[in-house]
Order: sequence, then C-alpha cells, then structure tokens
Amino acid sequence: MSNTKYIFVTGGVTSSLGKGIIAASLAKLLQAQNFKVTIQKFDPYINVDPGTLNPYEHGECFVTDDGAETDLDLGHYERFLNVNTSQANNVTTGRVYQSVIEKERRGAFLGKTVQVIPHITNEIKERMRLLGETDQYDIVITEIGGTVGDIESLPYIESVRQMIWDLGRENAIVIHLTLIPFLAAAGELKTKPTQHSVKTLMESGISADIIVCRTEHELSEDLRQKLALFCNVKREAIIQSIDVETIYDVPLKMLEEGLDRVVLDKLQLKPKQALNFKPWNEFLTKFKNPKHTVKIGLVGKYVELQDSYKSILESLIHAGAVNETEIEVVSIHSEELSQQNVVDTLAPLQGLIVAPGFGERGIEGKIIAVAHARESKLPFLGICLGMQMAVIEYARNNAGLKEANSAEMDPACKAPVIDLMESQKSVINKGGTMRLGAWDCSLTADSLAEKAYGTNMISERHRHRYEFNNDFSDQIFDEDFVVSGINPETGLVEIIEYKNHPWFVGVQFHPEYKSTVSKPHPLFLAFVKASLVKKGKA
Repeated sequence: MSNTKYIFVTGGVTSSLGKGIIAASLAKLLQAQNFKVTIQKFDPYINVDPGTLNPYEHGECFVTDDGAETDLDLGHYERFLNVNTSQANNVTTGRVYQSVIEKERRGAFLGKTVQVIPHITNEIKERMRLLGETDQYDIVITEIGGTVGDIESLPYIESVRQMIWDLGRENAIVIHLTLIPFLAAAGELKTKPTQHSVKTLMESGISADIIVCRTEHELSEDLRQKLALFCNVKREAIIQSIDVETIYDVPLKMLEEGLDRVVLDKLQLKPKQALNFKPWNEFLTKFKNPKHTVKIGLVGKYVELQDSYKSILESLIHAGAVNETEIEVVSIHSEELSQQNVVDTLAPLQGLIVAPGFGERGIEGKIIAVAHARESKLPFLGICLGMQMAVIEYARNNAGLKEANSAEMDPACKAPVIDLMESQKSVINKGGTMRLGAWDCSLTADSLAEKAYGTNMISERHRHRYEFNNDFSDQIFDEDFVVSGINPETGLVEIIEYKNHPWFVGVQFHPEYKSTVSKPHPLFLAFVKASLVKKGKA
C-alpha cells in the first residue's frame, strides 16, 4: 500500500480566490523541506479538456510534455515547483463521465445500473489516487475547482469525503480557502460568509482541517479566534492570505503564517530537512530590485484578459529577474493596429512579442507589427501564430509572394505558405487532435537560437494544426531570412530568424510553457537581453 499523504484544497464564498496559488505555495514550502510533491486539478466543467475553450472563457490553455491540454493552474504548479505535470494532473467532469460511459459500453459494470455513487465517485477517487500510487511522491495536493455548494462540484466533494474515510485523517486533510470581505460602509471584516461556506462543507460530510482566509486587511486575533470557534478548527489552523504585490510573495506569506507547519503536524510528518528557501528569495530580491526597465509590446487578440497570455507574462517576469530588469508589458490589440498608427504605437518599445492565437480576426494587425519590428530593428519574438505571421510578412514584402497567407485564414489562397499539417487533413474532431506536447528540434550552429540554448538539440511543447509549407522554402528563405530549427523526424520548420537584425526569432512551439522560477526559458532570457541592448542599458 502506498504511503503517500493527500491534501485536498477546496474553495468557498466565491471563485477566483487563488486556490491554485495557495496549492502551489504550500507545495513549494513542502518541496523546500525535501518532500516530493505534486499537484493535480479537478475541474467541474463538462468539457473533456480546456482545449476547445476560448481564452476569454477560461484563460490560456496550458500544455504538458505528454500533450495534455490543461487548466492554466498547472502552469503555476510547474513554475513554482520546476516539476513537469502530465495528463494525470488535470481531470475534468467531462473526462470522468467519458471514461465511465466507455466502461459501461464495454460491459465493465456487469449489468449494474450506473450511478453517480459509486461509479462516478469511484472513477474520481481512482484518478485522485493515480499519482500517489506511483510511489514517486510523498504528498499529493488536489485542488477541487469551483466553489463548495456548486451543483457541478458535488461529486468531487463526495469523493473527497470518501477518500478521507478510506485513508484516515492522518493521511488526508482538507484546506478550505474562503473570502473574508471588508464592508467599507461598516469599516469591518465580516466572517459570516466563511462560516456559511464551512457549514456547507460540513453538510457534505467534510470538516475542514485548515481554513485559509483571503483578505484585503489584516485579521485581528479576536477575529481569528472567532473563526476557529465557529468553524470547528484550532486557532493555528486559521491562516491569513492577505493581498500581496506578486504571486511569488505568497509562499513567504504562507511560511509566516505557518501553513506548512500545521499541515505537517496534521499529516503526522516531520520535515526531511531544514527549509531551504534561498533560491526563491534570491529570485524575489532581483525581481523587486531591478536595475533597468524595458517596455515590451505584447500583440495579441485576447489582450483584454491577462490570463489569456499568463505563461508569456510569467516567462517575462522570470527572464526579467535574471536580467535584473523590470518588464513593463504594453498590451496591444492586433485588431487596432494599422499602417497609420503602427509607428506611433510601437515607437516607445524596446521589444515586441507577437502572441499565439487561432482564427482570422486581427491577423493583418499582427503582420503589420512584424513588418515594423523587422524593418526598425526592434527585438522580436514570434510564438506559434506569431512565427507564422513573420513568414507571411517576409513572403509578401520581400519574396514577391504578394498573395501569401495561411490556409487557416484563407483556404482558397494562391500562396498558402502556412498550411494544414498533412497529419491533420483527415482530422474531423477538434478536441485534443492538434500537434500537442514535446517534440525535438535540431538547431543550426551559430544561430541566435543555438546561442540562447547553448546546445544544438532541444525539446519544446507544441499546440497547433498549421505549419510552414515546405513547398515554399526556396521562394522564401534566403541569406537573411533563415530556418534555424527543424524537427529531425518530420522536417517541420520550428524556428525562423532574420539575420539582418539584432534579434529576430519566430518559433512554432510555445517556449512559455517551460519557463519556471528556477529555470527561466533561454529564449525569453535572450529576448530580454536584446531589448536591454536596444535601450542601451546592457
């Protein structure tokens, strides 16, 4: 039997309180004491995965090495822990029901009536145990999406109740994250919503072991005592999570509050080593005390919602800290860019990122932005669709292919320099069928990419259906516009560079998915460095 301990993180009062950040922060504290920790997320929506969701609906879709399209919280898990997640780390209601229905169709339930209890809850518990039963981890933290009391979350809450019963209170605990609202008119913090949320949890048969209170103001000792009394937990198990300057401060706040100490006590564990938080503190010190500032433009279609490009924004923070540089990100909606305003819009910038995306909307604005970056020697990083726009821009403006386009935007275009991948042409279903996960890439010697990575073979994560059409290679690539990265198996163009330029790189993959606090991504490091040179500060 596995010796793995389980921590379940639930939420109450309202959504978007930051369960993922609390889970990642706790995991970081435990990892710093030499525990092997992983985190998984259970999402109550019926989509099988977030791969078909518009970023406006759910923020970015994060992709793992093994090709899982997952919730963006998995990005936080990887960035904090520097440990890869996988298909097993994100489960949705859609995936659970799909699996149970497939089993029923195969006759796996021997004529039984298939019901939420026990069949759905058994499936959920099986997936909750999956990571723990590998013996790779001492502790598995499971975040339950949504809010206690939601109709969608009920099967997950019931599964947690059963897991605690199965494992025993010394092997499975519940952390409940709630909001303590501040009423400005009364000038006081109110605990009643938290009391009701904890009561709702109790009505489902679960007693919270620890309550983490999100708040904009310090919790008084009297208020903490009141919460402990009404919510049936010990005083030390009332943990304040006050608003902070950056998510990277949260682990230190949780350390001050003793969250890790209370958790280990309840799980009957002793630290494996003295807490080693030196690397994290060094990162925070550099991040908070920059010597330089650069403005980086982020051209995208979903800039109204910051979570749409969460991994890109966090990658810039990681790279900025190493370069001791504050990154001021200027969000630019690609639909609003035109030949008339591009110079004025991009003039204040020291670097430009053209972001990933799907569909025709805003495409011409991206192409205009690429052209300006290339011609004005503005450091440029194109990611996925951004790289494809760089190819189209050069094909139109330098290679004489005026009708160059992507078959995604114009299926009837006469020069489809970006075309549907051969393996995608027979694909009908949209969900989980793109080129996904980690693929190898061979780098050209002395290219910007090879200099950034310091090696000639890399592995990066993909999420796309369209690629460069190699039939146009001879017409587009020349001495200045070159291919510097190719997939050795398929010949897929992975990286392009414009050599008559200080730093101009486009990549078909998503480097932002692999940047972490302890290992900032090499391309982002090089891009920020080039932006500093542009400003004259490096």
